[in-house]
Amino acid sequence: MEPEVIRDKDSMRKWSRAMRSQGKTIGLVPTMGYLHEGHLSLVRQSLALTDVTVVSIYVNPGQFSPTEDLSTYPSDFSGDLTKLAALSGGKVVVFNPKNLYDYGGETKKINDGGGNGGRVVSCVEEGGLGHETWIRVERLEKGLCGKSRPVFFRGVATIVTKLFNIVEPDVALFGKKDYQQWRIIQRMVRDLNFGIEIVGSDIAREKDGLAMSSRNVRLSDEERQRALSISRSLAMAKASVAEGKTNCAELKDMIIQQVVGSAGRVDYVEIVDQETLEGVEEIKSGVVICVAAWFGTVRLIDNIEINVSL
Repeated sequence: MEPEVIRDKDSMRKWSRAMRSQGKTIGLVPTMGYLHEGHLSLVRQSLALTDVTVVSIYVNPGQFSPTEDLSTYPSDFSGDLTKLAALSGGKVVVFNPKNLYDYGGETKKINDGGGNGGRVVSCVEEGGLGHETWIRVERLEKGLCGKSRPVFFRGVATIVTKLFNIVEPDVALFGKKDYQQWRIIQRMVRDLNFGIEIVGSDIAREKDGLAMSSRNVRLSDEERQRALSISRSLAMAKASVAEGKTNCAELKDMIIQQVVGSAGRVDYVEIVDQETLEGVEEIKSGVVICVAAWFGTVRLIDNIEINVSL
């Protein structure tokens, strides 16, 4: 049986409070839909940690700039429900709001969240929606993906805050593929005193090592094979560190050569502290190697944690 779908934010809050009144704990898995095994693994983990789980499916216009084509983000809502039905056991509900930036104003310009048509625009478009309150985690959002996508993380932090205030979960789960996002949400929860446990889940990968992503479907067969250079180069770098090679410039050059040699366009390769996300020159403690690269028209991200104590 497909999970219950709740579309109204007041109804969602009412449902959550009813569950809490019964003594049940609530998990939240925020998604933008087009679910793959990585998302489903987060749902399974949430089901193991809590009594009931809310999966939000909402393509958030607040994290897309006006120059980014939000309307091309893949969507398969009926397929998402089918996938969730196979694992929920009645303990999953779906929160699929029409628009979380609708305050009774310009509704005709916005994403309807359910793939039902209408022009999809960014909330940051000039004169767009009248939304002007944003959450920023100022230092952590600046590097890595924040360099090329300057409004992205304020949009993420704001929509996650909205979801937290509506769903009122005990636990929220995020995949570590979006490593910077996970750390930003952790810091936001700490700084704003949300009573929510943030769980980071290891990257889900295809059998050949490619990090699972909703964007992978847009890769041609050739581009997909070339994109394997990202995960392979990260594994090579980790092996090199295990052999005592800890100079970050040399490690980054090795990764860049592998990706460029496979016809990828590098956005960034950075080696940063796992907590502060600040760049390091020599690996002496726990770091994460983060990569963003384009293959064709698809931008992919991946990373690998290296835990050492020298």
